[in-house]
Amino acid sequence: MGKLVFNISLFSYLGASLGYFVYLVYRKQLVSTLATATVGLGLLAHTAWLGLRSMETGHGPYTTTFEIAMFFSWMIVVVYFLTEWKYKIKDLGAFVIPLAFLALLFSAFLSKEAALDSETQHFWLTMHRTLSVLGYAAFTIAFAAAIMYLIQEHQVKSKKLGIMYFRMPSLEVLDKLVDKVITIGFPLFTLGFMTGPLWKAKMDQPFLSWDITKTWPLVIVWIIYGSLFFGRLFAGVRGKKAAQGAILGFVMMIITYFMHV
Repeated sequence: MGKLVFNISLFSYLGASLGYFVYLVYRKQLVSTLATATVGLGLLAHTAWLGLRSMETGHGPYTTTFEIAMFFSWMIVVVYFLTEWKYKIKDLGAFVIPLAFLALLFSAFLSKEAALDSETQHFWLTMHRTLSVLGYAAFTIAFAAAIMYLIQEHQVKSKKLGIMYFRMPSLEVLDKLVDKVITIGFPLFTLGFMTGPLWKAKMDQPFLSWDITKTWPLVIVWIIYGSLFFGRLFAGVRGKKAAQGAILGFVMMIITYFMHV
């Protein structure tokens, strides 16, 4: 059963990725509707898998590398649906859902072995991993919106308004979207970062018992997004600089993830 719902999720996200891309190019409403329905089916199957996994292991999907990749992919789609519902930017799906698909595809090559030790059931571990993944998902949306912003900005500056210019939202809308998701994601990521030491302390480990080679990249990610968060508030950082920062932060976040793996 678990393998079946996993495959439904994987191929649904792949089909939806292709569907959103076709909609971006050809602007057929039926294609957009089918893509949304397909990714919705994938999300339902994905949610079912998470439930089955939790029943099997007795804890949430946030302990092993496999579970975190699955959880990250699921959270990307959830945050995407919330963003699309709020801002009605259909084209965002062509940039976000492929990332969810790639995260899910990556998980297929990881060990499925469950972690059953008592530490996995600790409250602070749950908070640490859940809040961190929520922040990552928000940063993924910001990355996709930033890519769209730079495409639009390049076309405007070059004065060569290609087909993509008329397919995507305005620079103002995309800039506000980058700002909104970072405004939500940065505090979540910060809380996730802070609850990590609390979990270690509850496990009778030194409060600052961090592996510096794995921690410093996280600090850099925090600094990048913190600069965008506070820079928008106090220095008016926006537009191209904000988009470039969101892309840099996402790339660093992915590098950090693989360093932890």
